[in-house]
Formats: sequence, structure tokens, C-alpha cells
Amino acid sequence: MRLPSWLAQHLAALRAVLVLTVLLGLAYPLALVAVGRIPGLDGRADGSLVTVGGRTVGSSLIGQSFTDTDGNAVPRYFQSRPSAAGDGYDPTASAASNLGPESVVDTLTGDQETSSQSLLTQVCARSRAVGELDGVDGRRPYCTPDGVGAVLAVFRRDGLTGPVTRVVSVNQSAPATPFVTTWQGVPVEPARPGQDYVALGGLITPVRGDAPQRPAVPADAVTTSGSGLDPHISLAYAEIQVARVARERGADPAAVRRLVAAHTTSRALGFMGAPGVNVLELNLALDERFPVR
Repeated sequence: MRLPSWLAQHLAALRAVLVLTVLLGLAYPLALVAVGRIPGLDGRADGSLVTVGGRTVGSSLIGQSFTDTDGNAVPRYFQSRPSAAGDGYDPTASAASNLGPESVVDTLTGDQETSSQSLLTQVCARSRAVGELDGVDGRRPYCTPDGVGAVLAVFRRDGLTGPVTRVVSVNQSAPATPFVTTWQGVPVEPARPGQDYVALGGLITPVRGDAPQRPAVPADAVTTSGSGLDPHISLAYAEIQVARVARERGADPAAVRRLVAAHTTSRALGFMGAPGVNVLELNLALDERFPVR
């Protein structure tokens, strides 16, 4: 007896669902679990967790912060790269900030919860903080001395042309003092919270300032990675932290540098990327070699 065509089609679809369920819902996941149990791969499959004294302290593949309860850097530890993943290094919220090079104007509302920093101000603030922590020059181009983006809204009589009639430091609200006193002979005023100076006709003008062309604080100390989970820092960022860590631990800086070298990974496949220092593994080695009494 020949089945009706509609019934034959439904039975064929049902068989396809059952076969694909067995293959992709059972066989394939079980095969991956089995591969993850192979000696040498099992640690990576479990997340490359790092344990000390039987207690899990982190993962060698996921960065983490080394700060106190108030969010301040703990001086005896090397500091990680900033993170935009959730509240920081959250593997369930892996992401970047999605801010780009045109993000130079802060949103100032007068309320800390609703105000937001531009990418430029975030970079400036981080560079200033790292400079103060590690005793290096934290200045960067287009940053004010107080750690925000050095950006002016310049108003001209005829819109885009004509003499300057008004100048506002858009990222500095009172009581902050504008980073420049005058611009083309016009006094610079601080921003007023809630004002959109672009909508009012101001021309956004970043000011480079007198910061060195090559900042002492490296880029990875002030910017987040694409995933927000990068466990490594550059050799340059590690180097500017050596003196502080050695001083806090009463150690010889040369010995600390040797530990940095021992926890430095080479370029991927020998040519991709740049060498990096695994911060968690380095800090654990410091605790073992130079414990703080």
C-alpha cells in the first residue's frame, strides 16, 4: 500500500530530525567531551584553571583584577589590562566597549550615574592613574592634566567661518579649571552639565598639547582588548611596573625582571602578535618567591 504523499513527506522529515538529533545532539557533543579528556587537553577543556593549595584562584586564559575592595590597585601586584567585559573580566559578558576614535566628548549630566566618559577620557584617566601608581610620565596627547579629553567646542560668528565668539572645554565642568585659558584670544569656559555643544553649533576641536609623541604608559595599559578577557600584558607595561612591585616586596628589581621573563609567552606560531606576560601566573610566582610578610 502506497502512503499518501503528505504522510510520506512528514515521515521523511521525522526521520531526518531523529538522525540529526542523534548525530548533532548526542554523538557530536560526546565526541568533543571525549577529546577534552585526552591527557594534555583536559586542563584546557576545564578552562585552564589555576589552583593554589587546592583552591582555585583563576584561569590562565582569563584576566582578572588585582585591586582592593575599593577598586584601588594593590601595589605589590602587577596590574592587568583594563576590561570592558561586564564589571570586568566577566567571561559571560565578553565584549569590548564599542567606543571608537570619534568618541572624544563626555556626556556630562551633573549626575554620576547618568554621566558617561568618552573613550578619549577613559584613556586619559587610566594613563594618569598608571603614571601616578608607577612613577612614570602619565601624559598623553589630547589629554588634560586632570585626566580628561582635551577637547574644545569652538563657536564662530558665521558657523564654520568668521572670528571665534565662544570657546568651551566640553569635558571639564565647574569647578574644574579649563586646561587652556584662552583660544584664539577668546576666554575658555568650563562646560555646563546637560548642554549639547555640538547641537548648539560648536566645532569639536581636540587639542594635542605638549605631551610626548611616544607616551611612557603603553597602549595596553589604557585600552581594553576586544574580548575584555585578555590575561596578558605587554612587556612594556610589565617593565614600568617592575620598580613598584620590587619596592613593595623588598625584592631586587633584577630578580623581578627574571620572573617576568619566565612568564612571558612568545609570538603565536613564531610570527603572529607580540610577546605577552601572563599576569596571574606572574603574580602567583611573586607570592611564592617574594611573599609579603
